[in-house]
Amino acid sequence: MQTTRLTVAQALVQFLDNQYLEVDGKEIKFVHGIAAIFGHGNVLGVGQALAQCAGKLTLYQGRNEQGMAHLAIGFAKQNLRQKIIACTSSVGPGAANMVTAAATATANRIPLLLLPGDVFATRQPDPVLQQIEQSYDLSISTNDALRAVSKYWDRIQRPEQLMSACINAFRVLTDPAETGAVTIALPQDVQAECYDFPNSFLQKRVHRLERTPPTLAMIEQAVKLIQAKKKPLIVCGGGVRYSQAGNMLQQFAKRFGIPFAETQAGKSAVISDYELNVGGVGETGCLAANRLAKEADLVIGIGTRYTDFTTSSKWIFQNPTVQFLNINVARFDAYKLDGVQLVADAKTALEALSDALPSSYQAQWGNEIIQAKSDFNDEIQRLHSIKYTANFTPEINDDLDHKAVHNEFIKLTGSQLTQSQVLGIVNELIENDGIIVAAAGSLPGDLQRTWLTKGEETYHLEYGYSCMGYEVSAAVGVKIARPEQEVYALLGDGSYLMAHSELVTSIQESKKINVILFDNMANGCINNLQIGNGMDSFGTEFRFRNNEANQLNGGLVPIDFAKNAEAYGCKTYRVTTETELRAALQDAKQQTVSTLIDVKVLPKTMAHGYGSWWHVGVAEVSESERVRQARQRAEEQLAKARRY
Repeated sequence: MQTTRLTVAQALVQFLDNQYLEVDGKEIKFVHGIAAIFGHGNVLGVGQALAQCAGKLTLYQGRNEQGMAHLAIGFAKQNLRQKIIACTSSVGPGAANMVTAAATATANRIPLLLLPGDVFATRQPDPVLQQIEQSYDLSISTNDALRAVSKYWDRIQRPEQLMSACINAFRVLTDPAETGAVTIALPQDVQAECYDFPNSFLQKRVHRLERTPPTLAMIEQAVKLIQAKKKPLIVCGGGVRYSQAGNMLQQFAKRFGIPFAETQAGKSAVISDYELNVGGVGETGCLAANRLAKEADLVIGIGTRYTDFTTSSKWIFQNPTVQFLNINVARFDAYKLDGVQLVADAKTALEALSDALPSSYQAQWGNEIIQAKSDFNDEIQRLHSIKYTANFTPEINDDLDHKAVHNEFIKLTGSQLTQSQVLGIVNELIENDGIIVAAAGSLPGDLQRTWLTKGEETYHLEYGYSCMGYEVSAAVGVKIARPEQEVYALLGDGSYLMAHSELVTSIQESKKINVILFDNMANGCINNLQIGNGMDSFGTEFRFRNNEANQLNGGLVPIDFAKNAEAYGCKTYRVTTETELRAALQDAKQQTVSTLIDVKVLPKTMAHGYGSWWHVGVAEVSESERVRQARQRAEEQLAKARRY
């Protein structure tokens, strides 16, 4: 057996450089590069190995470990899970910072390879700098925190363990049903140890993305179920995009007259104006999809995890005879909602169903689809035209004085822009192939309800974990994946303050992104949630402390976000009027460096639900009559929801 004498880190880097993915007969280099923040736990091991093969795997210099890992997630997601950027950090704070990103990847089923350093396997220098010592178990390190959020976790205590660990890691990373975060913890001393690695381990390795076909029994059961129903509704999930099944979905829907709704992950698999696309469904769903969802007697979920936002806490599908046909490559998801399981690749399953379902079958929606689409388009026009006036009232229904906060905001900023108005202008002016990135706050809801996609794969929402701080970092990863397209990160002031340091990476790498920052001086989504459930505003607006009352109910805290981004080297804009916004968007297109548009947006001017409900924990006892009423409303709606 031929071998090559290498350190563990050198063998790892060589292995990573030789991994390929075969998709429909095409070979793709799977590991594009490595994002790194070097510390004492990885710089002389993995760092030395990367320096030795400089130029083969692209090195990206992160600013924050969570941010660089979110960059990697954005890259992998935009590449439909067919390429990855690995991430390495030192043990301790660096590894701990990646826990949030690992959870984000696993929740969204996105491949993310983490290579944190670890404490010494020999334990000779214990406790080494940044080491956590647990007196009850000396084998524990910070990296054990990654176990709960990883789909595969391993620690290399001896050089020869690297081989089976790597093969299993890529088994998971390339499996569409099981993918997520993968952690290989690398003790600092073991990284530098040498071993005679078999050349067979180091040579080119091709993993195949198999299109799992459905069985004949599955297809027969599915066809029988569809034929028994009159008003089927398809729910297009992320699996449609990852399977590249958008065209097949259109053909299937058209042939049998079946409308389809979108999840956050499925949106832009097919453009919004397609005649059978009725838009986002569920708690943040739109008027059209939610109207049809309540009448559907069959829900055909394709590549969806059926999150509580998609199903409106298992409430939105109200037809008493409704059943579920679940097409999913993951058996776990196919079993949800007690549905009929069709465990298969989305594209392959749709092809098989199309062939097996008699062409005489037609859904019986009549004019309802056309009418729902028409009413939805009218509603979009209404929302986009909403402007603040003296008689303006927010759509959220409560008893609080919103006029006071509006007057305070206008006096402080001079802006009367509404969030719906701003989104309409952005949707109108950005390129048809412009990619938007968002994740948390009120924007994902407004986007799923109102955003009209004009190009395929242009809607990049992380809503499996809804991680604040994902937006800017992921946008850089998206730009690395799609350098020829404009990329727009849409986020609130709360998310920007949470994490935005990878803006510097975008400048360093000449990967221009456009940040559109909606500053309403609040965590507006959660502020609405508490107010809508009987509370007053408490700890969700960004206000100075009132020392006399020891409460955060002083004046609003103003921040010049444009000045912050300008310090990094971005081209920036301060926007308080529609004219300024239009000019900023047009000028941003001409720039070659990253831009930030600081838009001051009136609080409580986002869109709200269309016949949806969300199960949240409302206090069962309270001194507040409004809270007691909210609890009663919640119990009434829960009685209408499915139990499992």
